Amino acid sequence: MTDPADTPASTLSLRAQDYPRINAALDFIAAHWDEQPSLERIAQAAGLSPHHFQRVFTRWTGASPKRMIAALTHASARRLLADGASVMDAALETGLSGPSRLHDVFIAEEAVTPGNARTAGTGLEFAIGHAPTPFGTGVFLVAPRGLSALAFADNGGEAEAEADLKARFPAADFSRDDAAAHDFAQRIFGEGGTRPVPLVLYGTPWRRQIWRALLAIPPGQTISYGDIAREVCTGKASRAVGAAVGANPVSWLIPCHRVLASDGRLNGYHWGLERKRAMLAYEAATR
Repeated sequence: MTDPADTPASTLSLRAQDYPRINAALDFIAAHWDEQPSLERIAQAAGLSPHHFQRVFTRWTGASPKRMIAALTHASARRLLADGASVMDAALETGLSGPSRLHDVFIAEEAVTPGNARTAGTGLEFAIGHAPTPFGTGVFLVAPRGLSALAFADNGGEAEAEADLKARFPAADFSRDDAAAHDFAQRIFGEGGTRPVPLVLYGTPWRRQIWRALLAIPPGQTISYGDIAREVCTGKASRAVGAAVGANPVSWLIPCHRVLASDGRLNGYHWGLERKRAMLAYEAATR
């Protein structure tokens, strides 16, 4: 027999009941994450004991308070490193005691060290090539084990799209391989529908979580940024979801074109709203 406490209605009731305390905790974390606050401090802001707060917060958000602070710390440190800060400075700016703590955060979040993140792709090797697709010229970024990125360009815009992809890994090595691009184009858009395509994605666990949510949107259907945020963690994360959707490296296969504004408007497509509209029409026609 199903426990009444485990029914969808009771789960929603619990989440509604917990909201005021969770909201207070999220406000506290947003204001104080760079102080690396203890569980006790956050629980006090929510008006709960540490043990009870840990359970309620994890149940409501899907992540522990420590995990959420680590994600904020990682995102801020990554921006600092990209802007030229040293590993030591990035650690201290984000409230950590030193590089070893920042190292642990990066390994947990991204499976790379802060030094490797700062070198922006050093040691990575990609082939980059162009091939025709139903949505203009496809620019394919291919790693040794699969496809890492797919961009689209109008005639004459190929160089700009290629530069966009290369800028994501400015210290990586690139070689030209249009034959590899044509092979992937045929797999994805050729007769008979999409064939399996191995993907090699470089991104934080948070971004990969959002990209997995995008993969769950059926062809011919759309969803809002807020819907994804509520599904993954909390509706308050819509802005963070939008950033992760915008950072999607593999257009079309990871269908960020199926995400709309809350009022149903087309918005926010990196390769142009006209192309987003065409993709949705293409899917509707071939569904």
